[in-house]
Amino acid sequence: MIIGMESSCDESAVALFDEKIGVVFEKVSSQVKLHAEYGGVVPELASREHVKNFVSLLKDLKNFGVSGAKLIAVTREPGLPGCLNIGLAVARALALILHLPVREINHLHGHLFSPFIPIHAQNPKLFFPSLKEYLPHLGLLVSGGNTILYEISENLAVATIAETQDDAAGEAFDKGARLLGLPYPGGNLIEKLASSGNPKKYHFPRAFSSKSDMKFSFSGLKTSLRYFLEKFEGSFVPHINDICASYQEAIVDTLVTKVSHALEKNSCKSIGISGGVSNNNTLRKRMLTLATKSNKKLVLPLGHHSADNAAMIAFAAYINDNFLNLS
Repeated sequence: MIIGMESSCDESAVALFDEKIGVVFEKVSSQVKLHAEYGGVVPELASREHVKNFVSLLKDLKNFGVSGAKLIAVTREPGLPGCLNIGLAVARALALILHLPVREINHLHGHLFSPFIPIHAQNPKLFFPSLKEYLPHLGLLVSGGNTILYEISENLAVATIAETQDDAAGEAFDKGARLLGLPYPGGNLIEKLASSGNPKKYHFPRAFSSKSDMKFSFSGLKTSLRYFLEKFEGSFVPHINDICASYQEAIVDTLVTKVSHALEKNSCKSIGISGGVSNNNTLRKRMLTLATKSNKKLVLPLGHHSADNAAMIAFAAYINDNFLNLS
């Protein structure tokens, strides 16, 4: 079994992954309410809260039982330096108490492999043989801090195909929500309002739409929304549901179009999405349509494994330690 720990931003999390069963224990302590009044994550506050939250989380982990644990996996990077250091310090202290080795895991790799956690749970004993049916894999990581299109090869090597040149897709959602006067975090609120809006009502730009430009950019989209809203300053503003639907459509269309372009150039057996924005229902539906059209398997993380969590960190360590089983 592997103990997982995550503290890259404002989520404190612990988990216990059993290779024979799957995720047997996990808990996340969120700081969303604390940072909401500031309109975003405040690093100093986040670091302080991690210290407090891990005390409670480790008590819960101890009560569940860790006698069979063989390894502690903890997020190394990327993330907020202070938050990462708290997690590393706690992991190393726990390692001394339990006499266990510590494995530092790249936070992004946790997200990249998270769509395969449900596949492992279906048949843990045959996971690695069945994994061959999904590789090479073309994945899209979309979160508040990252938008990356990547490939996982047959030997589990990760290669970046495209990434954002400025804002991430999740950041575009949150900044757009702020311009619309919606509270933080605004991505889910935009999706909720968009559900009863017309996505074709207004047109917002799609950056790097050419097949030759394998890049993402969302800063121009945010600026476009700001200029659009300024035109109605002091007067009637069009229905916010239509604005949200059209704005969301521009983000989703940009993401799915770029995945479609990558499919034309890269041979893969499956496609998937991960990260907090992967919970967006419009994005999931569009990706399912693309997978069906291109005859590819679609893999998705469980809803609670889309945001930052410790289960994905433990699972990434499990993948790393057992990748030779693919041979």
